[in-house]
Amino acid sequence: MMNASRAQLVEQVIRPALERGAVVVCDRFADSTLAYQGAGRGLDVQALESVISFTTAGLEPDMTMLLDLPVEEGLARKHARPGWNRFEDEALAFHQRVRAAYRAMASADPQRWRCFDASGSPDELADEIWAAVAARTGLQP
Repeated sequence: MMNASRAQLVEQVIRPALERGAVVVCDRFADSTLAYQGAGRGLDVQALESVISFTTAGLEPDMTMLLDLPVEEGLARKHARPGWNRFEDEALAFHQRVRAAYRAMASADPQRWRCFDASGSPDELADEIWAAVAARTGLQP
């Protein structure tokens, strides 16, 4: 279902926006499937990549931000807020595999990925992200 939804999003929202010259920002795209379903749940990564390629028609982000945080700290933050979901109920090892997968993807493609230490304040993190976006695109906050 996630990939069916992603295919619809690409076709109806993302591609038309890109064709108009718009900047598109997504919270979690295909890399999340590889991290959560592939590394986290142990599904076949090659099969997932094939499905993702089909559903996105090969579309990949120009820039991907990884807000990196130790698993225990991330889960503690999540516990402090409402909105707990089934992913947060997973064992610590699941989250460690997901984090490792994201970090591996970022290391494998440093041209696309930018990694940020998410342990600082939200304002500091936002400033760092905007600086990276501005350097790459010329856009300003």
